[in-house]
Amino acid sequence: MYAIVATGGKQYKVAKGDIVSVEKLDAQPGDNVDLDVLFLNDGKNTISDPGALGSKKVTAEVLEQYKDEKVLVFKMKKRKRYHRLNGHRQNLTKLLITALPTSRAAAKAASSEDAAEAAE
Repeated sequence: MYAIVATGGKQYKVAKGDIVSVEKLDAQPGDNVDLDVLFLNDGKNTISDPGALGSKKVTAEVLEQYKDEKVLVFKMKKRKRYHRLNGHRQNLTKLLITALPTSRAAAKAASSEDAAEAAE
């Protein structure tokens, strides 16, 4: 089971237990954040309808706030004696995906699988 979520103008494919680095969010380590769901796949059913996914959220826990590695930006115009070197370090937030929304069919299938395992 996985979902496609949107945050910071980008989209990420996530599953329960994944650790994802996203653009900085206003949250402290230990806080829970909700991410908007664009697509949901439970193995059998696929939901991409915005109306059906409007109320569904992926829950994630903030692990840390950190800065990414430095990216060097070099500009040069040949034969003009022009060159510039700049560096950039992006602020990021590391998230642990704790819960995905479940559809009714997925919840029924999971509960029947759990019951079958308990019976064995």
